[in-house]
Amino acid sequence: MLIGNIPAKIDDKGRLKIPNAFRAAIAEKYGRDVFVTSLTGESVRVYPMPAWLDLEQRLSKAPSAATGKFFERVSFFGQVTEFDDQGRLIIQPRLRASALMHGEVDVIGRTTYLDVWNHDRLSSRIDGDPFTTDDLRELARLGI
Repeated sequence: MLIGNIPAKIDDKGRLKIPNAFRAAIAEKYGRDVFVTSLTGESVRVYPMPAWLDLEQRLSKAPSAATGKFFERVSFFGQVTEFDDQGRLIIQPRLRASALMHGEVDVIGRTTYLDVWNHDRLSSRIDGDPFTTDDLRELARLGI
């Protein structure tokens, strides 16, 4: 399972070294092939290929304007790749520029995929949208 936040860095060639704990979990369960994409261009999502194919299949069974928009965006930013023997993967230049993928990043496990954020952008996002009592009530309504 992919959970937690592990800081990492993007190197000068635009490569992300997947933190060891996440890389081992992905490789063991899914293999080395991944789909690297984004929905908004603000962050990077790294889907192990089997997890991506499962999501793609579920979405294709419910065609709508929203699924079309989703596929258009993830295709625009996306590329299929694999992590190398050192656990690195390349983030394509368009997505790297849009998501500010340079220097310090946060790699966040989201159960079946990874979210990668520019550290400063994520910190600003969290500071600008605090967790409120309304959020707690919503979670309680969901039984959490």
